[in-house]
Amino acid sequence: MGNSYGTLFKISTFGESHGKALGVIIDGCPAGLDINEDFIQQELNRRKPGQSKITTQRKEDDTFEILSGVFEGKATGTPICIVIHNKDAKSKDYSHIADKYRPSHADYTYDVKYGVRDYRGGGRSSARETAARVAAGAVAKMMLEKQGINISAYVSQVGDIKCPDYPSLDLSQTESNIVRCPHAETADQMISLIDEIRKSQDTIGGIVTCVIKNTPAGLGEPVFDRLHAELGKAMLSINAVKGFEYGSGFEGVKMRGSEHNDAFYKEGDKTKTRTNYSGGIQGGISNGEDIYFNVAFKPVATIMQDQESINAQGEAVTVSGKGRHDPCVVPRAVPIVEAMAALVIADFYLINQTAKLRD
Repeated sequence: MGNSYGTLFKISTFGESHGKALGVIIDGCPAGLDINEDFIQQELNRRKPGQSKITTQRKEDDTFEILSGVFEGKATGTPICIVIHNKDAKSKDYSHIADKYRPSHADYTYDVKYGVRDYRGGGRSSARETAARVAAGAVAKMMLEKQGINISAYVSQVGDIKCPDYPSLDLSQTESNIVRCPHAETADQMISLIDEIRKSQDTIGGIVTCVIKNTPAGLGEPVFDRLHAELGKAMLSINAVKGFEYGSGFEGVKMRGSEHNDAFYKEGDKTKTRTNYSGGIQGGISNGEDIYFNVAFKPVATIMQDQESINAQGEAVTVSGKGRHDPCVVPRAVPIVEAMAALVIADFYLINQTAKLRD
């Protein structure tokens, strides 16, 4: 029913925005992996609401509980169940839209599909579901760290404000400001814009860029399960995502093949490419270079303004914005993008162990 992702490293998430709890079951985590609970909490803290003036003011500490699959700090090889209890749900904020469809939300589509709708914060369609993904992604990151694989995402654009391309950035500075842009001058401009948008009771979109370093060559399964196709699916499954591009992306259409081709060369015992327009993926399989991609997020659909819509009876109504919402989702989306990338790479890493006989 679309609540699970992965083949060998597989997750299933559950819960709603205003239900008792959210959670995830991780199946396929290799036994013996050290599970650092402080790291899981650290990742959840990066995503949680109420972080700053430019995020929703809902107050959730997003503390978690591991119910199974971990013993004495190590994964046992059995399913790991992580639960995150909701503590600051204010369902009354949504009683006014119990039978109304908010523009650009999932209200209408969920109602027409299921015939029953949890209108409290959007229920299962809420971006709060991504807390479970971040918890699972933290476990995947622990596994990848043992292989030297590093995943870093950051805010590269808000509205029409863009920061320089990633090769010129120090990605260790991403957490140095509330918008999570590693370029200080651009970050200040982004923060000012988001705050201005918030005060005008509106919202704005942006782009999160992700860079995966030290991925071994050979990850990805042709023909239909190409690495970039799975990354695209994973990113497009995140709430509010409207676009995905990797490598040269749409800009590549402006180039000649003679410019765009990534020439191979040998550096010691490593095969490398002189350029990386391929984004670290060729033929759907990683080639060992940096994998990089952009994820576009739309403006948050809930705005603190009156909007025209209809109700469940098809009557014209006015929908009034209430509740606590992000004026721009991208600062809190950074750990979500990283988590989904980690889940994809972790799954392909395990799958690749079955690709050929090994000495």
